[in-house]
Amino acid sequence: MNRPTKKTKPQVSQAEAAPVRKSKRKLSAIRRADPFFARETERYEYPLPSREYVLQILVEAGHPMQLPQLAEALDIRADEMPFFERRVRAMEREGELVRNRRDAYLIPDKAALIRGRVEGHPDGFGFLIPDDGSGDVFLGPRQMREVLHGDRAIVRVSGMDRRGRPEGQIVEVLERANTRVVGRVVSEHGVLVVVPENRRIARDILLAPGGRKKKVEAGEVVVVELVEQPSKHALPVGRLVETLGRYADPGMEVEVALRKHELPFEFSAESKAQARALPKGVRKKDLAGREDIRHLPLVTIDGETAKDFDDAVYCERVGRGFRLLVAIADVSHYVEPGSALDSDAFDRGNSVYFPRRVIPMLPENLSNGLCSLNPQVDRLCMVCDMNISPTGAVKQFRFYPAVMFSHARLTYNQVAAALYEKDPEVREALAERLPQLENLDQLFRVLLKARAKRGAIDFETTETRMIFNDEGKIDRIVPEVRNDAHRVIEECMLAANVCASDFLQANHHPALYRVHESPKPEKIEQLRSFLGEFGLQLGGGDDPTAKDYAALLSKVKDRPDMPLLQTVMLRSLRQAIYSPDNVGHFGLAYEAYTHFTSPIRRYPDLLVHRAIKAVLTGQQYRPGDWEQIGLHCSQTERRADEASRDVESWLKCFYMQDRVGEVFTGSVSSVVPFGLFVALDNVFIEGLVHISELGEDYFHYDESRHELLGERSGKRFRLSDRITVQLMRVDMETTKIDFRLVTETSSGAGAGKQKKGKRRG
Repeated sequence: MNRPTKKTKPQVSQAEAAPVRKSKRKLSAIRRADPFFARETERYEYPLPSREYVLQILVEAGHPMQLPQLAEALDIRADEMPFFERRVRAMEREGELVRNRRDAYLIPDKAALIRGRVEGHPDGFGFLIPDDGSGDVFLGPRQMREVLHGDRAIVRVSGMDRRGRPEGQIVEVLERANTRVVGRVVSEHGVLVVVPENRRIARDILLAPGGRKKKVEAGEVVVVELVEQPSKHALPVGRLVETLGRYADPGMEVEVALRKHELPFEFSAESKAQARALPKGVRKKDLAGREDIRHLPLVTIDGETAKDFDDAVYCERVGRGFRLLVAIADVSHYVEPGSALDSDAFDRGNSVYFPRRVIPMLPENLSNGLCSLNPQVDRLCMVCDMNISPTGAVKQFRFYPAVMFSHARLTYNQVAAALYEKDPEVREALAERLPQLENLDQLFRVLLKARAKRGAIDFETTETRMIFNDEGKIDRIVPEVRNDAHRVIEECMLAANVCASDFLQANHHPALYRVHESPKPEKIEQLRSFLGEFGLQLGGGDDPTAKDYAALLSKVKDRPDMPLLQTVMLRSLRQAIYSPDNVGHFGLAYEAYTHFTSPIRRYPDLLVHRAIKAVLTGQQYRPGDWEQIGLHCSQTERRADEASRDVESWLKCFYMQDRVGEVFTGSVSSVVPFGLFVALDNVFIEGLVHISELGEDYFHYDESRHELLGERSGKRFRLSDRITVQLMRVDMETTKIDFRLVTETSSGAGAGKQKKGKRRG
């Protein structure tokens, strides 16, 4: 908010005194109606009308007002005019006011104007996603010429499109979202343009002359800085700032994803300096106020390729119950609030894991060194020390800072081989650790029963891992088998996370919770309708719980159509987010849940550690607006997921480009209005069978039934149907894989030729 002057006593002559007093009386009479007047007069002799009062005057006027009219209505003096105009312009920039063609100001709501964010589509059209959460507004290709994906704009609803959606016209662009864009250079009639890698930016970018460090050639991948935004009659213009190479260059897929999703991948100079200044190991002075648990044989259990070890565990029998220690790397000891390291970690939000490359949240000497619970070295940690009953209930727990010593670095496969496969060689190698591992397994069985009793949902999913050859290309893709050793550690971490949330709640300290809201009513209604076709019901009435989902999953687990039913159930759920408002975790069936166990790679966990330490020392941790921090961390998590998917898609396309013409069997993984996405067996690759390849018929999309139905033939293609396809083309530039339907294969889900209207039990 712009202020004219600080409060000072005005210097006036006797002759001028009367006019000033008169002005003050007039000011008092007109502006005292402003609800913010009293507050502003405490600090300023000549307060400007608040934004709220400007809007109120426009509402009372009942018509648009030009700036002089508005100034007169608010008794703005000539010397105040520059400051008032600046305020009005700020209100215009932020969409609180709109200027029409007559240069008159009006309130957007009064002119059926809607503010929101533009979401582009690869086909050239887009939507405005309104700020107030109302229905999306369709923007045709002509309107999208003025904006790019992510821009904020004001639109006027001008009618309905042919699908019955509200259609809008751009009134004003409020904010530009794109400053730098990564894309591929293309020569069009001798003119070089950049085709953005982000397909939602459907406009090419004209390369401006100058700014080139070397000659750019068609086919190269570059980064450009936008020097001119798009308009109705002109393409956006970009200046070359970086040449990355060509698509086939090793590692190019990651370089593109980093820039496309605007992932921070370089630490600031200040952050690097702070990291270098940290000690190589634990010092004596670091032990002050810490419990020494180095005598306890804690171990880490992770995947074979893991390099950052957040957590270590120890378990012993206590009577009929258990004592479980979950020790977590004490990142908060080294990364202080407000430091450069903290700022960089916040910007990243989390580590990002690509095949063969990691973009860590913290510099490597912390993430893989000082803060990693590496074997055979002392490390600082935060401990959740729990007493757990024979029924899996946490009877007591306490948190404390400690110093620990990891006695072994174990892998999931090692532990599974020793405990479940009874491999004699592995058991002999781990002989010293076996008693503790067996205690962990016994505790796991107890916690698993408690999980089932609680009603947590446990979907069966298949993760995959890419195996690379010496040239850095995919040799094969294999399923990542999740054994019980994974679940042992998972249950230990869940217990510690719940204790963290209980501890903070009991001490009334704000925190970021990992919340997972219950499904939306319309999603529940769609799911019930879908299940009804199979003679199935979801319990719980209008408000089903996780236990109702779990009961249904248990009921259908042996059915041949189980993959279909599980997928539809999963898609009815919401996405988990970070929020200071604890609404519980629906999927895990917890009333309160936080993330405490991975502060090396997740910023919310670091915040939880700081909050717990604050409580332990009788203080309160105030990082700022908890809600905004939660939104930011949720956004960086989604950003990381999208970037990882992009890289995997590119690698899979590269892997498949030499297999065009081959025939594969697979399952329908998704049904969309324009066709079927098919996941191939054993290859773990997904591609599209376009609707035009399904046969000579008109196919109609039914979202609630997850199917395409032939109008004439009655052919029905549904989620999880088994089909045979032929690979037709692979487009590396758009990372698209296209199949052609060869045959429809019968399956428990019911594929292909079921007649229209026929129900299945």
